[in-house]
Amino acid sequence: MAAKDEITLREPVGEDGSAVWELVKDCKPLDENSMYCNLIQCDHFAETCVLAEIDGEAVGWISAYIRPDDPDTLFVWQVAVSAKARGAGLGTRMLEHILDREVCADVTQMQTTITKDNDASWALFSRFADRQDGAMDSEPHFKREEHFDGAHATEHMVTIEFPVEEFKKAA
Repeated sequence: MAAKDEITLREPVGEDGSAVWELVKDCKPLDENSMYCNLIQCDHFAETCVLAEIDGEAVGWISAYIRPDDPDTLFVWQVAVSAKARGAGLGTRMLEHILDREVCADVTQMQTTITKDNDASWALFSRFADRQDGAMDSEPHFKREEHFDGAHATEHMVTIEFPVEEFKKAA
């Protein structure tokens, strides 16, 4: 396990796309995107993504964006943490790092989708909601039969609403 102070967090740049792709590929059972998708995330969505590194090696990644139809909502697409960095609270640190950025000044809630069997993600987002004094709820969103032709488990939309006054004071 890496020490917390060994890990640096930063906005990604386009040149990080392949390292992010490799990290996600190594973090089973995460869905792999194309390398081009990760490149676009690093280039076009850098302000709402974060790359964690130890000595220049990618050990953590969050891809996220502010929803175009709801500028108060940060949607977290994917969270990846290398085995080298697990157990150090990196997922929570990366989420906080993104929310501390100016681009998220108007964010009052966070959303993500999680399958029922993804215990690690449920634990991360539950801990994060508690830490932010946020209210968390979920409901089926992308359904196995309707959206995935039976080939993928239902994704539940998880919403964490932050207490606006307290959240903005902490930021």
